[in-house]
Amino acid sequence: MSRRFTAGAVATVTGLALTVTGLSVPAGAAPSSSETFTVVAEDGVSAEAALAEIQAAGGAVVNRIDDVGVFQVTSDQVDFSDRIAEADNLIGAVEQKAIGRKPKLDPVEQEALLTAISGKSSGKDKDKGKGSGGKGKGMDPLDDKLWGLDMIRADKARKKEPGDRRVTVGVLDTGVDASHPDIAPNFNWALSRNFAPDMPEVDGECEVASCLDPVGTDDGGHGTHVAGTIGAAANGFGLSGVAPNVSLVELKGGQDSGYFFLEPVVQSLLHAGRAGLDVVNMSFYVDPWLYNCTANPADSPEHQAEQRAIIKAMKRALNFAHNRGVTLVGSLGNNHEDLGAPRIDTSSPDFGDTPPYPREIDNDSCWDLPVEGPHVIGVSAVGPSGKKAAYSNYGTEQIGIAAPGGWFRDGFGTDTFSTFPNLILSTYPEKVLKEDGLVDADGNIDPSAEGLVFKECKSNGECGYYRYLQGTSMASPHASGVAALIVSKHGKKQGRNGYGLAPDLVEQHLYRTATEQACPNPRLQQYRDEGRDETYDAYCDGGRNFNGFYGYGVIDAYTAVATPLKSHGRR
Repeated sequence: MSRRFTAGAVATVTGLALTVTGLSVPAGAAPSSSETFTVVAEDGVSAEAALAEIQAAGGAVVNRIDDVGVFQVTSDQVDFSDRIAEADNLIGAVEQKAIGRKPKLDPVEQEALLTAISGKSSGKDKDKGKGSGGKGKGMDPLDDKLWGLDMIRADKARKKEPGDRRVTVGVLDTGVDASHPDIAPNFNWALSRNFAPDMPEVDGECEVASCLDPVGTDDGGHGTHVAGTIGAAANGFGLSGVAPNVSLVELKGGQDSGYFFLEPVVQSLLHAGRAGLDVVNMSFYVDPWLYNCTANPADSPEHQAEQRAIIKAMKRALNFAHNRGVTLVGSLGNNHEDLGAPRIDTSSPDFGDTPPYPREIDNDSCWDLPVEGPHVIGVSAVGPSGKKAAYSNYGTEQIGIAAPGGWFRDGFGTDTFSTFPNLILSTYPEKVLKEDGLVDADGNIDPSAEGLVFKECKSNGECGYYRYLQGTSMASPHASGVAALIVSKHGKKQGRNGYGLAPDLVEQHLYRTATEQACPNPRLQQYRDEGRDETYDAYCDGGRNFNGFYGYGVIDAYTAVATPLKSHGRR
């Protein structure tokens, strides 16, 4: 459903305003000597007061998001961040630099690829199907490799509810390749947006003159993989997603390189709320900081103000989307730690002029965003055996649910150990595979990627490509797909063409219909057989109904669509 806001209303910066001015700034709009910042205002401050202090500090506003008190600003003042931190009405300034991880270079998601290139993989069972079986009713040829569909009973669920076209799922990521044969039937062109213009210093040469890639493209690959797991079409070709009939909406908030800026992410969440999207998947984290802290003593005053600004802006944006009917789903992360008892952070800041330095993390004043933000359903990752993947974050504080995320090293002691089918297969852009050297110029799979990458072609010569990945990035879209099925099955008509369900009800039903999974015995899970040291040791706290490894359980698509909706209560 579409929600329209009236221009010209009196604006404040606390999330209640109805006025938004400005869109993404064209490349080259700012003077070459200027730096770009995202400035966040204090609660309750009028837009006019915030603008006055930004200008007094030497900044020029080129874009403003009054709904959440966020301003995109250019300045040539070398001490601009300090000036903003000292202003009465402003929280801080975040320099517009890459703040996130490169998904295609994430060591967790790329473990199998690196193994393949080094020639260490035996390739065993590379063609052995695992899971639901592509010959089942409504299943596609490669679905026999999607053990995740079988684990969550999505193959069975689609016989009752394959998804409603009116239900929209936003993929807040690096983009979505709408030309892919399994994505094209479900791609929503009208609602899709790109909020992240290419930046040559991190993304390489721009593909188009404006540096704003056309909607329907993905030069990173990560977003297309996520989109396929959520809603690849069940069209007798390639593979299918958890909810094969829902509409997929591109929310490009990440750079081609996989980095995420604060401002494009906020813009994406606000668009999701205004457009009335039903679900948004977030398989990333926003930072240069692994944890954003309000006043970490190890951080400089400038860095403290920057992190406070990120925290405030993200919480406002998440609340904005939730309050407008968006169910928010996020990956817990791949740092193999308890989010309620984080280790010393030695990786932050991971981009910029300041090298990383050790920081003790106070759990009461530090957040991993967006997953630890308000209303976000946190998803951990399991392998084909159902065991928590060694890399997956966990902990009773933020986890909501568990889902298939893939784990290359699952199955120790069996012939499936360290084989590609332990990972998650999904759609992937041909262009990125060629750039990564996995497919040659003629579209043929490179021998080094045999068993890792798949190609399916139609009789007319149209081809689609698919590749294995692993990570909580792959678990989260499984949960987003089930959330979309819940809205499809239990939602109510809203407006002429809209269809929706309150996000709190979606979350409760997702938890209530999950398959409970108890902690392992002993509770301290170690991964020595899988080659992991003591830093991967994980203690599972909680009971069968809810615990730190699996939350309320492993998502169950069939039970979610077969069980009547309750108006309240989690279990």
